[in-house]
Amino acid sequence: MNQSITFEVNFKEHLYFAIRAIVSIILYVLIILGVAAIFMSETTIPIEVYGMAVYIGLFLLYLFFRFGVLIGYLKGNAVKVTPYQFPDIYDIVERQSRALGLSSIPDVYILQYGGFLNAFATRFLGSNYIVLFSEVVESAYEEDKKLLDFIVGHELGHLKRKHLVKKLFLFPSYLVPFLGAAYSRACEYTCDNIGYALCPEGARNGLMLIASGRKLFKKVNTAEYVKQNEIEGGFWNWFAEKVSSHPHLTKRIGKFKESLSDKVKITKMDEASVVEKPVTDDHSKYMPK
Repeated sequence: MNQSITFEVNFKEHLYFAIRAIVSIILYVLIILGVAAIFMSETTIPIEVYGMAVYIGLFLLYLFFRFGVLIGYLKGNAVKVTPYQFPDIYDIVERQSRALGLSSIPDVYILQYGGFLNAFATRFLGSNYIVLFSEVVESAYEEDKKLLDFIVGHELGHLKRKHLVKKLFLFPSYLVPFLGAAYSRACEYTCDNIGYALCPEGARNGLMLIASGRKLFKKVNTAEYVKQNEIEGGFWNWFAEKVSSHPHLTKRIGKFKESLSDKVKITKMDEASVVEKPVTDDHSKYMPK
């Protein structure tokens, strides 16, 4: 792998970051001016102000302990990836971290989470963490190791773009409805681009794994799945995405459909989509035994 890569930052990430930054700065200034006005006033500070400060302090303390408990749970229950524990996965993280120019390699943990297919990046007290749910890792070992490369690259993308640090600074802008979710969706598109730049061969299966599960993801007709975004429209489809932190998977895969057609081997189900005569399949073989 090259020592550096190029990737596209989603335009809306820049746009929504700028809007959130402006909103956050205005709110920070208003808070500072409000506090200053209260303490400079000769009148007695209303009891409501003290109460609000206490509630804000308790909320921040709750968030601090919540993240602390999460990290403690990972360290005591999840399996930490090291050069001696899943060294092949550690090699992926090390190579991609170097390619992205990260200053340090994040701590990576494999967590069993009741069959949930996902991964996430988080940060606590200046340290970065990536959590891979065990079902994702198992699917990679059994079916396609490249999908894990893509998923790891996606999560490292959040660290490369400093999304976790930025969200702390932008916290006041969550008061604006839909704005925080819109920014988060744009960040996800950027991280998909980073994952694709690091491992284009794993993009299709990495995203389809999350969409359809570890038994079916290689059977899904990608072109037909992407079409759902057009034929399954309507208000609730649109609104569900607007309140979500992640774009619809049909859109995420659709961003790569032209590139994937050249780089991903077509499955039997994909081949069947170009044949006029319907092809039947023995679906009983997919049933649990």
